[in-house]
Amino acid sequence: MSKGQSPSFATTIEVRDACLCLHVQRAARSLARLFDEAFRPVGLTNGQFSLLMSLNRPRPARMREVAALLAMDRTTLTAALKTLERRGLLAVDVDPDDRRGRLLTLTDAGRETLSRAVPIWRERHAELEKGIADPDGLRAALLGIS
Repeated sequence: MSKGQSPSFATTIEVRDACLCLHVQRAARSLARLFDEAFRPVGLTNGQFSLLMSLNRPRPARMREVAALLAMDRTTLTAALKTLERRGLLAVDVDPDDRRGRLLTLTDAGRETLSRAVPIWRERHAELEKGIADPDGLRAALLGIS
């Protein structure tokens, strides 16, 4: 293909059929919709569930740790935290070791919400895994990408 020439329609089909990024994005959107619907009765989205789960730990989490775990930039994480903080599901406090940093902690209401959401996740996740030939292999492959 010469400079300035548009790719052929055959190239479009090639990318559509072979592009791993496209297929992972499509699968991620489908999974997000599936879990958004499942978590609706407890008032969470799949992203909020993942965020709350990332805070379910013995000690407060630093924002940078949570951002890294969830592969989110700090701006996006801050916006997601504000919604959950307003709902009283988590607390954001100044890090005493670094006044610029923030520590994130689940509240009692956040733990209660998770306790209602985890059985939903387990059930839906088990159903999902039944339809995947090698779920452990898929997890390993996805972890290898990140």
